[in-house]
Amino acid sequence: MIWLDLLLAQESGSQSLRLDQVKCYMHQLLSGLEHCHNRHVLHRDIKGSNLLIDNEGTLKIADFGLASIFDPNHKHPMTSRVVTLWYRPPELLLGATDYSVGVDLWSAGCILGELLAGKPIMPGRTEVEQLHKIYKLCGSPSDEYWKKSKLPNATSFKPRDPYKRHIRETFKDFPPSALPLIDTLLAIDPVERKTASDALRSEFFTTEPYACDPSSLPKYPPSKEMDAKRRDDEMRRVRAAGKAQADGPKKHRTRNRAAKAFPAPEANAELQSNIDRRRLITHANAKSKSEKFPPPHQDGQVGFPLGSSHHIDPDTVPTDVSFTSTSYTYSKEPFQAWSGPIGNAADIGVPKRKKHTAADALDLSKPQKDALKDKVKGKKSIA
Repeated sequence: MIWLDLLLAQESGSQSLRLDQVKCYMHQLLSGLEHCHNRHVLHRDIKGSNLLIDNEGTLKIADFGLASIFDPNHKHPMTSRVVTLWYRPPELLLGATDYSVGVDLWSAGCILGELLAGKPIMPGRTEVEQLHKIYKLCGSPSDEYWKKSKLPNATSFKPRDPYKRHIRETFKDFPPSALPLIDTLLAIDPVERKTASDALRSEFFTTEPYACDPSSLPKYPPSKEMDAKRRDDEMRRVRAAGKAQADGPKKHRTRNRAAKAFPAPEANAELQSNIDRRRLITHANAKSKSEKFPPPHQDGQVGFPLGSSHHIDPDTVPTDVSFTSTSYTYSKEPFQAWSGPIGNAADIGVPKRKKHTAADALDLSKPQKDALKDKVKGKKSIA
């Protein structure tokens, strides 16, 4: 398959298509549109890149992504944002939502002019510029058309001064039999474009030279989208490999030329001594939180008295020492601070205490009562 616009680009570099070849392509295009319109299908994006030609010379209409079904008896509003700009009819540029087969016939007229001229006939860059090109070539709409169409953008894009139609003057070098068909297909009023069946019966196809047989059309190498993408990727890889090969020695020389900076041995020794000195000072003066305040379960688990831990008991601090001072004098007098093991007694070598039962708690004999009283008095004396 080859796209029609690519075919035109190849032919423009050597020689233009013959008239019988143009008639063959246009006859196939209008026959395809006739087939679609008779089944109430609007293509709405006829352009060169959507027309494919195979090795047998058969033209096929492709890309029905913007196609829509229409009913002439029960019309419904449709979007005006369809058809590529160069092939878009003026009613769509003016915001029409009620249209029919005329939109495809306008695009077919642009294709016919492109086949005969070898280039697009109205290549606008914006919608305003496209409308201006249409007015200059095909004339501006009449006052009757403005009144009956009631287009949404009529007020914004209505020209101040009317333009005259210059189809025949612009395309005076075209074959005479082609001018009436172009004049019909590029009519400002879509009603005057008639139908694809009427176009097939025009003078353009009934006079010599007649349309040639599709099999006699020139053969072209296939240019499918995947083939083109593969060819572009291969060219990109070749360019990247050539660039890397050209930049390789330069980068290598630059890398060898750059000298690495190494400090002197004495500087390294001095730096290391400073780091060691700072590490020792930091370790001595800035203990971590876990070193200053160990969790209480560690003191009980290992069986150390709470008084010998790093915790500070306010009762043991002398009255003449401030809390802001960093030196403390601990009393050497023995005091009861054993809280017993919190962990498993068997694991740390402490004899197990006898577990009291409910019966023992209820049986309070006199020796037990006296011992309990003495114990309470001892606690009060310690406090």
